[in-house]
Amino acid sequence: MPTPSGDARPGPQPHRKSRGSYALFLIEPARKTPFADRDRGHKGQRTVLTIGTFDGVHAGHRALLARAATMAERCATGRARVIALAFDPHPLEALAPERAPARLTTWPRRERLLREAGAEEVVRLEPTPALLSLSPAEFIEQLARDYRPAGIVEGTDFHFGAKRAGDIEMLRSLGAAHDFVVDIVDQVQCALNDHTIAPASSSLVRWLISRGRVSDAARILGRPYRMDGIVRRGDRRGRTINYPTANIESPCLAPADGVYAGRAHLPDGRLVAAAISVGTKPTFDGRDRAVEAYLMDADASATGRSGAWDTLPGLPEYEWDVGLEFLAFVRDQVRFDTLEELLAQMARDCEACRAIAETAALCEAAHKGA
Repeated sequence: MPTPSGDARPGPQPHRKSRGSYALFLIEPARKTPFADRDRGHKGQRTVLTIGTFDGVHAGHRALLARAATMAERCATGRARVIALAFDPHPLEALAPERAPARLTTWPRRERLLREAGAEEVVRLEPTPALLSLSPAEFIEQLARDYRPAGIVEGTDFHFGAKRAGDIEMLRSLGAAHDFVVDIVDQVQCALNDHTIAPASSSLVRWLISRGRVSDAARILGRPYRMDGIVRRGDRRGRTINYPTANIESPCLAPADGVYAGRAHLPDGRLVAAAISVGTKPTFDGRDRAVEAYLMDADASATGRSGAWDTLPGLPEYEWDVGLEFLAFVRDQVRFDTLEELLAQMARDCEACRAIAETAALCEAAHKGA
């Protein structure tokens, strides 16, 4: 049986190359900057900025914000305000949509995670093709005018401006001209379950998730991978076999096909164990890929133990928000010859998933109490 500390799914070694950070954004004519409408309640205060996409808000992103908070505390002119400028969607959505990476986080969750990591303000930057006309010098000039940065904190692969022409050395030079310092944070290294040391990057997280290695992805993220979405009406077959499932529609990357142990964050704040199926339901000759969660610890009328699907207390049958955490890979999707064989396997899956969710909860409680 898989455990939260390891993936049962085998796979090749992760790809080490990560996509560089982008620092490009839309700017209108000089009379109006992209930040003109933001809250200016802290207009007179110096800031410490970090700029990027921050998809997933992984260990590397948190290291940037931790360094920014340290710099803000030591600002010579009084404590500065830490601000994360985050691109959403990814710049490649505008520049080359066919090469744009899959999303790891919705914007509301990314903003929340950035604030939890230390950002006092998170500004969403929506890139468009017009950003390609902005030179590195123009980019920094706008930042200096609108944010009065005392410092900018970035990673070693940071580039900015038209065609990503600006690099770290240019940033330092422009910082000297605009009265801010530049602090560069080395890439964070993380240990995976096979003892491989890999650099924290959103690209690596996507690579791991797309191969079903969700517990390895959690090592990079610092928490279980989570898909936020909406419960939609599915084919309603699960309720006919006493396993009604929540069919999840999400903009986030779905893991590789398989069965996963997980947990569901419900709108009322409850966190319940879940057996999650990702794939095409081969036993029923399915064609469309779906993400479905069987909620095991919810009200009996919702889990199917009563033999019928009603609704969760206080929620409609469909169209409610849910966050699915993926704790561990349990097994591949396979086609069963009979319904009885499928049901027997599903019972074993639920037993394994419940045990993994309970172990995860115990580990979290022990960590909080330490």
